[in-house]
Amino acid sequence: MWLMAVSVPLLSAVIFASSRYRVNISTLWHHVHSWALRLLRGRVCVTSTHAFVFSTCTHGNADSVIQAFDLYSETHPSLCIGPHMGEALDEVMRRVRPSEVLELGMHVGYSSVRLLRLLPPAGRLITVECDPFTAALGEEIILVAGFKYSQFCVLTCTSTEAIPKLKMDPVVRTNPGSSKGFSVVLMDHDPQQYLPDLMSLETMKLLCPSGCTILLINQNQRAEDLRETLDYIRSKPDCYCINTELHRMIEVFYHHEDARAED
Repeated sequence: MWLMAVSVPLLSAVIFASSRYRVNISTLWHHVHSWALRLLRGRVCVTSTHAFVFSTCTHGNADSVIQAFDLYSETHPSLCIGPHMGEALDEVMRRVRPSEVLELGMHVGYSSVRLLRLLPPAGRLITVECDPFTAALGEEIILVAGFKYSQFCVLTCTSTEAIPKLKMDPVVRTNPGSSKGFSVVLMDHDPQQYLPDLMSLETMKLLCPSGCTILLINQNQRAEDLRETLDYIRSKPDCYCINTELHRMIEVFYHHEDARAED
């Protein structure tokens, strides 16, 4: 029923585009239908994950929330949640010890809670999620885990829209260390946006010049999804180096001391 509600209104747009731009209607409709199916599956996954964690965990206990997520992943295999991803994030957080973290893509708040629980008391997480439905459920899980709004900020918009706000909006970034840039950036949204977002963060000097760990999540485990991003990183050995390259997560280190002198 939900899929029909999404697909039917789009049919008129498909027909209009087909007649005006002479696009093959069957091809265009196939793309629209595939998009609607992906969105439906994503929302079903988000809804069921949220419901399980919300009803299983001890409210106010971040570790209990993480355990509920991991328990859910045992019977509902996911590339987005589970110990395989969580332990890698924990290791980076303990090693880098950042005061401010940027997360692009939040998937019900699993990685958000893992990141927040390893930030210092005055630390801050900024998480960006373009889907309002996912963002609302993720924010609720963060609050259920016991964190306060002063410790995190959820931006419900695309990463392209969010990145300029990180530079200009003082309400978004209230951490005293914000001028130094982010020490950890987690990219777990659309792989097609990884390269333009990375370049924007670099251009706007939002990556800590003395060292920023960038985590690229490759959920589909397809090398071609990250090829352009990795080609760009390898083309700038003076700024970037790849620390770890796994099937689902690539850890990249950014370092650019000259950026301090340009501020």
